[in-house]
Amino acid sequence: MPNGPRSVSPVETGAERIFGDLREVAARVRAELEAEIAESALELPAGVAPAAEISRFAREERARVLEAGVGGLEKIAGHREDELDEDEAFGVEAIVLLEGRPAILVQRQDFAPQQYEWSVLEAQRPAIRESLARVGRVEVTGHPSLDWIGTAFLVGPRTVMTNRHVAAEFSRFEDERWMLEFGMSARVDPAEELPAEGEPPGPSVPYEITDVIGIHPDVDMALLRVEPSTEDGLPTPLAIAADAPASVPGRPVYVIGYPAWDGRRNEPESMRRIFMDVYNVKRLQPGAATEFTPGGLVMKHDCSTLGGNSGSPVFDLTDHRVLGLHFGGRYRTGNFAVALWELVDDPLLAKAEVNWV
Repeated sequence: MPNGPRSVSPVETGAERIFGDLREVAARVRAELEAEIAESALELPAGVAPAAEISRFAREERARVLEAGVGGLEKIAGHREDELDEDEAFGVEAIVLLEGRPAILVQRQDFAPQQYEWSVLEAQRPAIRESLARVGRVEVTGHPSLDWIGTAFLVGPRTVMTNRHVAAEFSRFEDERWMLEFGMSARVDPAEELPAEGEPPGPSVPYEITDVIGIHPDVDMALLRVEPSTEDGLPTPLAIAADAPASVPGRPVYVIGYPAWDGRRNEPESMRRIFMDVYNVKRLQPGAATEFTPGGLVMKHDCSTLGGNSGSPVFDLTDHRVLGLHFGGRYRTGNFAVALWELVDDPLLAKAEVNWV
């Protein structure tokens, strides 16, 4: 291994834990790369736009990273982890993030067909689409430096849930209660997707944030009152888990949110290579719950989240109830979410009319 620290992903990415047969994954990725390289070998036409050249360079760079990752997977499969060089170690992480823990683009409240490790999403597509429609980006007007902050989701008839540190950007505590900051407005937009090529953006019908129901005193949670911006009303709220799942570690879950580039948390070049410079739009991020201590308030998971995922729901892939409220992550440690079932008797959540199921 090279001397000194290297850049790592913001989540724990143990290839042996996430994939079954590492040699099979390596062979598959190599075959996909060979097909992609053969296609990209065709000469670009004269006068091609600079953007096409840039896109081609980005694909070639990602292919280089993944090729190194294939070699890294083969070394790990052969119990030669100590021989990994820096490029191979980074390439393994890239494969884990792209295939084992992907951040799937959402377009028109749907997602592209998935293969291999996440082909299981196909059978769950109708329920996931229902989940997608109830999660939105928190946007603000009048903020001195931001136009959007994080993610929020419908948990009650006129209630969204997000993080305290998201709501604090547009609210204040005064006269013994939280209220919206003077001169600012905020809304939750369930669209804000990357438009499909050749198609106009999908319709956007945001919910206006009209009041702060409350900020939780013990966990990173805010509950906000919302109103529809059209006569169509709000969708029915998501089902929030009123009890713990049968087992937490290893349980398949998914996050929905708006991962943002954040140079303070994520090594910029690595994120560019993996996310191809597409940030701030809606994504479906599958993974697994990794840890929970009974009686505690924090559940860990390994979905590939970034800064803008603050306030994202963590769904149980089995029954699509919301298990957790994502609030942050640490390098090589994992991601953290409030275990919502532990708050089923909390008075603030009762005031917010949370839809316990």
